[in-house]
Parts: sequence; structure tokens; C-alpha cells
Amino acid sequence: MKIRIRTLIPVLLALPVTIMAGTLAADELAEREQAARQASGEFVKQLGAALKKALAEGGPEAAIGVCRDIAPQITGKISRENGWRMTRVSSKVRNPLLGMPDAWEQKGLSDFELRAGQGEKYPDMVISKVVEESGVRYYRFMKPIPAQPLCLICHGSDEQLPEGVKAELASNYPMDRARGYRVGELRGAVSIKQPMGIPLQAPSRQVDLP
Repeated sequence: MKIRIRTLIPVLLALPVTIMAGTLAADELAEREQAARQASGEFVKQLGAALKKALAEGGPEAAIGVCRDIAPQITGKISRENGWRMTRVSSKVRNPLLGMPDAWEQKGLSDFELRAGQGEKYPDMVISKVVEESGVRYYRFMKPIPAQPLCLICHGSDEQLPEGVKAELASNYPMDRARGYRVGELRGAVSIKQPMGIPLQAPSRQVDLP
């Protein structure tokens, strides 16, 4: 069989370019995942510190305001600094106007629970993918939020909730579904959506709140 050298030359010349492009794409995705992991970890750290401070200063009822007011401040600041959208989502929300997952996020939440049922630990999980939506490419990332003991002050069973917390929730969240959790169950997830057209920046490691 004869092989046409002239035909092979353009193909051989293109191979290094293709390999280099693939390597660059893989490196960029690895960097985006690292930045998303860092940002989501910092968010959880900051939120936990704010919860402890609120409990110490104002008791259980003050913790409700942390998730309502402080958490959006943290995610909003990270989002603005990086050109991302960072938010928290859950299958069981307290306010139906906030935190409802889109189709991709809902599948991610279901996948987390499926993997947990197979023995994987929530702290070890992430989901990430490049998707195209309305002609725009995004890097999407989710990190699960397992319920911690502090969470149960506002998200535990009715028997666990302090009376003041029950009254506050009944007054402000009549459609509340975000309770009945046990420690270790999937409370929700941090969701990050990065436009691929915006250069990656290292997220701020400290969020100063008012």
C-alpha cells in the first residue's frame, strides 16, 4: 500500500498543535477547579465562623439571620470579585425564591446522594463540567454541604428546634422545607458558574463583612 507523503505532512504538523491545545485546556480546567474548591472552602469556613459568633452573641434565633443575610454577602462578594456566580442550592429550601437548583444543579444534588449511598464521603466529592448555555460556555462546579451539628439548630427536627427558632421560622418562612435534617445528611451544595470567556482570577481568601 502506498502512502502519500504530501497527504501525511499536514496531518503530522497539526498533531503537536492539537496535543498542545488539549494540554492547555486540561491545565485551565484544573486551575478552575482548584480556584472553585478554594472559594467554596473559604465560603464554608467564613459561614461557620459567622454562625458561631451569632450564637455566642444572640443565641439560636440570631443564627437564622446568618444564613439569610451573611451567607449571600459572602457569595456575592466572591462572585463580584471574580466574575462568577456563586450560590447555595438545595432540594429543600427555606425560601422558595432563593436557593432553588436549576436542572444541572438538581442532577448534581441527586448524584451526590447516590454516591453517598455507595459509600463515598461528602467532603471528598465535587462535580465539575464545561457546559454550553445559550451559546455561552461555562465552567460549572458543585461542592456538597453536609449537615453539621450547628446546622441542626435551625434545620433539625421539630423536636430539636428551640421554641424561639420555631416561632421565627413560622413568622418569616411559611413555606419552609429546610428542616428535619440529621448530622451528615446532604443539606445542599455550593454552586459556582464561571464564564469561560472571563480569565480566571485567584479568589479572595478573606471576605470582610460589614
